[in-house]
Amino acid sequence: MSDAVGRRGRYALALLLAVNLLNYVDRQALYAVFSLIKADLRLSDTALGLLGSAFMLCYMVAAPFFGRLGDRCNRNRLAAGGLFAWSLATMLSGWAPSYRLLLAARSLVGMGEASFGTVSPGLVADFFPRERRGRMLSLFFLAIPVGSALGYILGGSLGQAFGWRRAFMLVGLPGLALAAPLWFLAEPRRGRATPDESPAGEGLAAVLRSFAANRTFVHATLSMAAMTFALGGLAQWVPSFLHRSFSLDVARGNTLFGMLTVVAGIVGTLAGGWLGDRLQRRSAAGYLHVSAAGFLLGAPLAALAILSHSLPLCLAAIFAAELFLFLNTGPLNTVLVNVVAPNRRATGFAITIFTIHALGDAVSPAIIGALSDVWGLAAALLTTPAAILVAALFALLAGRTVAGDQRAAEA
Repeated sequence: MSDAVGRRGRYALALLLAVNLLNYVDRQALYAVFSLIKADLRLSDTALGLLGSAFMLCYMVAAPFFGRLGDRCNRNRLAAGGLFAWSLATMLSGWAPSYRLLLAARSLVGMGEASFGTVSPGLVADFFPRERRGRMLSLFFLAIPVGSALGYILGGSLGQAFGWRRAFMLVGLPGLALAAPLWFLAEPRRGRATPDESPAGEGLAAVLRSFAANRTFVHATLSMAAMTFALGGLAQWVPSFLHRSFSLDVARGNTLFGMLTVVAGIVGTLAGGWLGDRLQRRSAAGYLHVSAAGFLLGAPLAALAILSHSLPLCLAAIFAAELFLFLNTGPLNTVLVNVVAPNRRATGFAITIFTIHALGDAVSPAIIGALSDVWGLAAALLTTPAAILVAALFALLAGRTVAGDQRAAEA
């Protein structure tokens, strides 16, 4: 790789990482100011929860549309338009004088983020050679733990100091400044394909059939969905579990869990990218073996955390479980890039986004809550290590077909 190409790739990665951080900051800031919005607008918990559900529903529904568009259009400009839209919608959330307008603004945030989420992994991948993609995508996806934590911290501190309305306006502002650099970013070549080679006349049913025939894509997506089910449920319920099982107040439980998640997320994500790239040189299934190993090690540790009667042991097990679970972040996303033709990647990530949220964190908190009413919270949370084992199974199944599907994608 020449110095000029290397500098271009590093600049693109830094810019896309910064935008992805804002993606998760603006997404999570809402939950940090829930109590302030509830008191100010006098909302029920149902109405409050619908603000988060509206975001996720619009994100899921819009993703397939932007995925198809991203395979035909300039991707960085599509992402820049989404960034401008969701940043402006975040700021408008603070301006909204009524609940209905706040709900509409949060829905627009979901639509804007969907455009970036579908095209950005493929953009990152195309700036770097295949042997470095695991590490580069791991750096890009550091935004998940770091951006989420920043969303809680910034949203909470700004909301406490200035009120929830100004908090939204302040966290949305940086995105408007980054929209122009992203718009003018030179789009990399899409592997051996170009946007013009995208099968524009192909119907949606035919596209879906082609992805269904890609067994590695299907199994890797289902592995992600099972992992998202587990992590979504744990993120929602672990603070309540710590409160009920160890009498920690909600603020302390959230703080402890957030700190553990950030550190484990950073270490696990970076380690997974590094290990995946090393093992991938020896085997076409290297990325999938790292992911499966992380799931198999993380599942019993998650169960230990839930069943433990000692707070220090519980916290240590949570940290270790999350560290192993985050190993998959770069590797699994890299597999999804490598087994899909360059002119179909945005559509592929759109399908993955829809599937992992529809089968994962869109339903797991409610399922665990319903089971908790019957069995108790600790017993209900044991569904999460079971889901992690399912994720490991699908990762191993994907490893059996990845070599052939990767060759087909590169043909």
